[in-house]
Amino acid sequence: MRPDILNPLFTDVESLKGVGAALSKPLAKLGLSRPVDLLFDLPTGYIDRTAVPELDVVDVGRVVTVVVTPTEHRLGNGPRSPSRVIATDPAGNIVALVFFRANAGMAKALLPIGETRAVSGKLEHYDQWLQIVHPDVMTPEEAAALPPRDPVYALTAGLTNRRLQALVTQAVARAPELPEWIEPTLLAKNDWPAWRDALVRAHADPTDAMAKDRLAYDEVFANQLALMLLRASSRRRKGVPLQGDGRLRDALELPYAPTGAQARSIAEIEGDLAQPRPMTRLLQGDVGSGKTLVATMALLAAVEAGAQGALLAPTEILARQHHATFVKTLAGLPVNVAILTGRDKGRVRESTLMGLADGSIDILIGTHAIFQEAVCYRRLGLVVVDEQHRFGVAQRMLLQAKAERPPHLLVMTATPIPRTLTLSQYGEMDVSRLDEMPPGRQPIETRVLSGARIDEIADALGRHVASGGQAYWVCPLVEESEVSDLTAAESRAATLRERFGDKVGLIHGRMKGPEKDAVMAAFQRAETQVLVATTVIEVGVDVPNATLMIIEAADRFGLAQLHQLRGRVGRGTGKSTCLLLRGDGLSETSRARLALMRESNDGFRIAEEDLRLRGAGEMLGTRQSGEAQFRIASPEKTAALIETATADARLLVDRDGGLDGPRGQAARVALYLFERDAAVGLLRSG
Repeated sequence: MRPDILNPLFTDVESLKGVGAALSKPLAKLGLSRPVDLLFDLPTGYIDRTAVPELDVVDVGRVVTVVVTPTEHRLGNGPRSPSRVIATDPAGNIVALVFFRANAGMAKALLPIGETRAVSGKLEHYDQWLQIVHPDVMTPEEAAALPPRDPVYALTAGLTNRRLQALVTQAVARAPELPEWIEPTLLAKNDWPAWRDALVRAHADPTDAMAKDRLAYDEVFANQLALMLLRASSRRRKGVPLQGDGRLRDALELPYAPTGAQARSIAEIEGDLAQPRPMTRLLQGDVGSGKTLVATMALLAAVEAGAQGALLAPTEILARQHHATFVKTLAGLPVNVAILTGRDKGRVRESTLMGLADGSIDILIGTHAIFQEAVCYRRLGLVVVDEQHRFGVAQRMLLQAKAERPPHLLVMTATPIPRTLTLSQYGEMDVSRLDEMPPGRQPIETRVLSGARIDEIADALGRHVASGGQAYWVCPLVEESEVSDLTAAESRAATLRERFGDKVGLIHGRMKGPEKDAVMAAFQRAETQVLVATTVIEVGVDVPNATLMIIEAADRFGLAQLHQLRGRVGRGTGKSTCLLLRGDGLSETSRARLALMRESNDGFRIAEEDLRLRGAGEMLGTRQSGEAQFRIASPEKTAALIETATADARLLVDRDGGLDGPRGQAARVALYLFERDAAVGLLRSG
């Protein structure tokens, strides 16, 4: 249960004075649905509202606050005509206060003739007049009470900065004094203020680095503590040791000997499976490093020990691809592999559910449908999760809390993850790394070309297709809109079809499952030779004959995403090429990003550079993952604070009595405040 002291922060935003259904809509667009959201919505900048005794042309372009006396109203003739109030400052300088689209009554009411008012806004020079457009108007007393730095917040249509400021003030007024959860010597060393004081200061003065550091630290600390508790809970729980006898793995005919990294990872996983506590291991491997083989060996070990295995894929396309790969790889072995996705209905679904319940299905592959309540396993021993960034901490906690005897958990990602993010997102896990490539895997030649050379690129594609090759053509991320991405893809596909006819296929996120499967199957069978795709679809299909990847407007993508897309080629023995088409007027960051892609195929190096170059931008596609990200701590701040926060959380768990000691009781409040409280429930159930 959430501590009562925090309840006022977690009510609906409409509990704040002046917020009704109309105002709650723009607030919801900004993710501000509760007072606590307003607390953590820190200013993005500030306006210097330092008062000036009189107006001066040297201040043109600056925001000024000055006391004036209105002398004349010049009201607009119609709704499109501006209203002007002519006023003088104490030195007699004349200024025009301009209001566009305002009704005449508003200007008159705000600035009555002969009555002194303070106005604040950007001073401009227009047609020999000094003017301020849409000034903030207040009494001189109110102006005197203004902070010199007026915070500015991210806004949306229907919401003004002044309105949002007022709501933040109400939310801050609800924030209670909380007991201290930071270790005392660490607090003293950094000279950080108390939590509530830091909150007040960060909203009052956006340049207060110490207050913002304190709040960022709190958020990272709560996250690391939750992961520590999850790990501790996992280690206390009794799982089922799985000791395979090797009969299935020995019978498996492999096309090549495992790499040293694969052999090491397989041995680590086998060691974990044999333990009575459930494994929680992250398998990091670059595109093409052979994660599927490692997962296959782990699942066979579980089956040898009499347990069932499940492989969870993020999309239906990837689930069906995995299923086809497993069926082919395990052909001839006495292993029953089945698939279950949201699309499977009727008798097929019933048959699969019965096979799971009676134990006749050994390995189940599917989407999130494999964990629905109706799905019952006879003896689920190992869960493998593909593309871990789609399956966050909250889902891992739920999976662990749901099972009476929790299964072993192996999670895989083809997105190499910087150490900072590994600690902040997977801190409760042991980590295996596949940092070698299987033999025969060739580096992909990457070239950066101007998008203006699109005709030459189409000619090169023509030669590639004529020689029997296949290619992907990824369309640009137009904006944060599936609709406009789709429009770009449809337009490109239409252009290419004029030249190549039915050899061009199109796939996008709005297509229904069977449509996607049909397009993918046609591409795999080489019935189509060019696959045009939007970025909303994971083009995770293994087509060894596809050796050309063309990415339009590559400068709009992050490094990790470019690297993932590039990894769709280079899967066969043929030489593969990736063409990155850039726009004009590249930023320094875009230039550095594309240069790195050209010179390196190393995903781990690329991931570290992505974190450095993108800064506070969304990392590794986590924006689409549904995982709750840090609201205050930017990636740079997280990188700076993560080691300290992890050590502090470990100290609390190991030395300071966990959540039962005095500091632990305070830390329990922090877990609820930063919504990492699922860890508290795990602690109880552990």
